[in-house]
Amino acid sequence: MSLYQKLTDMSWLPSDLPAEDQFFGTGSAKRTALAVFLAVVTSIFFLLVMAYIQRMELSDWNPLAEPRMLWVNTVFLVIGSIAMQSARQSAAAGKRTVMMPLLVGGFMAIAFLIGQWLVWKGLRAGGYYLSSNPANAFFYLLTGLHGLHLLGGLYVWMRTMLRSLRGVETEEIRLSVELCSVYWHYLLLVWLVVFAVMLNT
Repeated sequence: MSLYQKLTDMSWLPSDLPAEDQFFGTGSAKRTALAVFLAVVTSIFFLLVMAYIQRMELSDWNPLAEPRMLWVNTVFLVIGSIAMQSARQSAAAGKRTVMMPLLVGGFMAIAFLIGQWLVWKGLRAGGYYLSSNPANAFFYLLTGLHGLHLLGGLYVWMRTMLRSLRGVETEEIRLSVELCSVYWHYLLLVWLVVFAVMLNT
């Protein structure tokens, strides 16, 4: 056996694991990785919200009236989270009905992002630019950062959907569906906190 083969040998892993699991780790490792990632994201949003609250106490702060479209977008996220939970339960039970709720969950996330883009477009049309007021800048920063994280979730969702469309058994995508649902619930919670802070300040 060559030196390279000795260094890259992972004989401690079961040989019957899928290639993806052999490289990235088992389901437990993936859950841990997601938990660590969410902890980091939570810290980032916590610091931003704290900075938002402190910054609004200065005299140049001019509160932004939250567009009504944000309420509609919130409903999209709630429906998407419910659909993802339904997909997770179907996948855990090994049912083939996982496809439809998974599709709804992803489309609701896309609808939310389109709605957020329309909100931004409306604000810019009304003269609420990022550089015109600190409150505006924080609004764009918080909503934009949340949207970027949702886009990342959609990438994983799309890969899961493609595997399902190729006829992969439900058991093989169960973990991906589970992690997607956890991520959707998390982003809904983050949005509700951010939205509540903006509404009450």
